[in-house]
Amino acid sequence: MIPSPRTSARQDTGRIAPARPPAAPARHPGGTSGEPAPPAPAKQRDAFFDNAKYLAIVLVALGHAWEPYYHGSRSAASLYLFVYAFHMPAFTVISGYFSRSFDMRRDRLQRLVTGVAVPFVVFQTAFALFRYWAGDIPSFTVSLLDPWFLTWFLAALFIWRLTAPLWRIMRWPLPVALVIAMAASASPDLGTELDLQRVLQFLPFFVLGMCLKAEHFSLVRRWKVRIAAVPVLAGALVFAYWAVPRMNDAWFYHTDSAETLGAPWWGGALMQLAMFGCSLVLTACFLAWVPGRRMWCTALGAGTLYGYLLHGFLAKGSRWWDWYDVGWVRTPWGAVTVTVIAGAVVTLLCTPPVQRVFRCVMEPKMTWAFRAKAGTGASPAPEGRGG
Repeated sequence: MIPSPRTSARQDTGRIAPARPPAAPARHPGGTSGEPAPPAPAKQRDAFFDNAKYLAIVLVALGHAWEPYYHGSRSAASLYLFVYAFHMPAFTVISGYFSRSFDMRRDRLQRLVTGVAVPFVVFQTAFALFRYWAGDIPSFTVSLLDPWFLTWFLAALFIWRLTAPLWRIMRWPLPVALVIAMAASASPDLGTELDLQRVLQFLPFFVLGMCLKAEHFSLVRRWKVRIAAVPVLAGALVFAYWAVPRMNDAWFYHTDSAETLGAPWWGGALMQLAMFGCSLVLTACFLAWVPGRRMWCTALGAGTLYGYLLHGFLAKGSRWWDWYDVGWVRTPWGAVTVTVIAGAVVTLLCTPPVQRVFRCVMEPKMTWAFRAKAGTGASPAPEGRGG
């Protein structure tokens, strides 16, 4: 689901070649026969991250499927809180990891526009039209400053990536990001524009991802960590069951200030630190059990943004059209069936056929929208697909 910036296939070494005439005419790169050289092999996708993104998007869909059961089943509510404690932090950490090299280079800015900004505008408009058609809003209006439901992550990713060069030059990026998140929690006047409250409160996870290296992910995947993760996850689930009647679940959404949630500003600051620590530990436990080899679901990792945005129509439609009011849906077996259906639907929405249908709005090339590079008369070459 996370569009990652592209890195150039060629790197400038910074060396200057000696100014001397060649001893012999330059040979064709293909060899003495004059045949063209074979194309460079495409960069291999990392199966671990594709598996992680797929599993995380499944958890997002399950969380939305369990929400209507929240007030009727303590078990369902505990599962809901458990999943919400780490699924979006995990997404955000991975997003930050793939934004480590983002700068203001032309191709990366173009990718940011086509892979993040354009889908935001398209789905913000599509969701507004869907809400009007379903009767959720009285008139069709589109606000690009007020993300709705799932589009907040696209707005956040756009902002986070624009600030990525700044985080790379800071001496203590993560502590600064945590202070910003704590300050946001203490600021009830941020408003709803671009969902800044959530953008800033999730910021530390993005910055953390930027600070991580490949060896950190290898570290959490060792067997010792995997074994230790099992009792931690079990304990977190038990704690979630205990916390359901005692804790405001809005803390897990990171959408409100402490004052809005009825807590003093300093309580909000402490909750930010506690939630960050809790989410970080659970994210590590989740990643510890993500398979690193190629599996049947690995290819779906490239289409998680499709599943993320498209399943929102069904998630909201199921509430508006009272699908959860059907008698069997409220039974334990009904809840299991809904869980299976939710996982199957979001899996289907990540598949290559769905990607081909919606690629024109999710990953448009849009070469017509950008100026040609200086010194050339041609439009810039389209980039490869995002991950």
